[in-house]
Amino acid sequence: MSTAPTPTAAAVSAPIWRQFHALTKPRVIQLIVFCALIGMVLAVPGVPSWAQVKLAAIASLGIWLVAGAAAAFNCVVEQQIDAKMRRTAWRPTAKGELSNVQTLSFSAVLCGAGSAILYFWVNPLTMWLTFATFVGYAVIYTVILKPLTPQNIVIGGASGAMPPVLGWAAMTGVVAPEALILFLIIFLWTPPHFWALALYRVEDYRKSGLPMLPVTHGSEFTRLQILLYTFVLFAACLMPFIMRMSGWFYLVAAVILSIGFCAYAFVLWRDYSDALARKTFRFSLIHLSLLFAALLIDHYLV
Repeated sequence: MSTAPTPTAAAVSAPIWRQFHALTKPRVIQLIVFCALIGMVLAVPGVPSWAQVKLAAIASLGIWLVAGAAAAFNCVVEQQIDAKMRRTAWRPTAKGELSNVQTLSFSAVLCGAGSAILYFWVNPLTMWLTFATFVGYAVIYTVILKPLTPQNIVIGGASGAMPPVLGWAAMTGVVAPEALILFLIIFLWTPPHFWALALYRVEDYRKSGLPMLPVTHGSEFTRLQILLYTFVLFAACLMPFIMRMSGWFYLVAAVILSIGFCAYAFVLWRDYSDALARKTFRFSLIHLSLLFAALLIDHYLV
């Protein structure tokens, strides 16, 4: 699962620790860990014990480290592309502030430390699933799919949808059907989220040579796909209630948020503007964050 940070104060004179921190894509990692935490909470009936709280904290640290490693690796692979795009040209690798050796070493240390934490202090299943997510995002998506097909974000979205599964596995040692429902929600959310961004950044993607859907199939086709995906996503968001994972509080929140996302997508389809595409992208972040927050609140209301 993944978001698009805007340029920050990554000035040329920024301390090196800030440059390394920027490589981890902090805003993306925050959402990843948040979704993993939701999986952890929902996997534990009732109020967690102190031992479960400690386990969740350790698992969150391990997942954060491996996710940060994947983000840093991505910066190495895409440094030439990042340099051509306005929203990513500020990254230390794109500006040449950090070398490939420095970045790859940093990525390896984070991945090794995170994997060790998950293997020895959580459970091997969570470690292997998290490492598979690293490979899926950093290699399969970034290296193979992204430059090859306009369906890159659809197929590669499987990696970004893994955090709740990782969280569930960390607390239970298994991957339950409930975790796969959470996976499905993020998997279906990812394409309309990213395509909304790609619509108003289409010239950046065109210059970079990446075959994003608005570049290869045009704006109108992309907007239709966004609309259709929000309809399917709406149905998926009802599944936690249907499967009795949640109660009425979540259902009301899911319906309101999903109607909002569909409304944005419909207006975007009928009457496009860059400003509206940007608002749709931002609302998609609100949609997922509040949806999972509603799951969290509902868990303790039931």
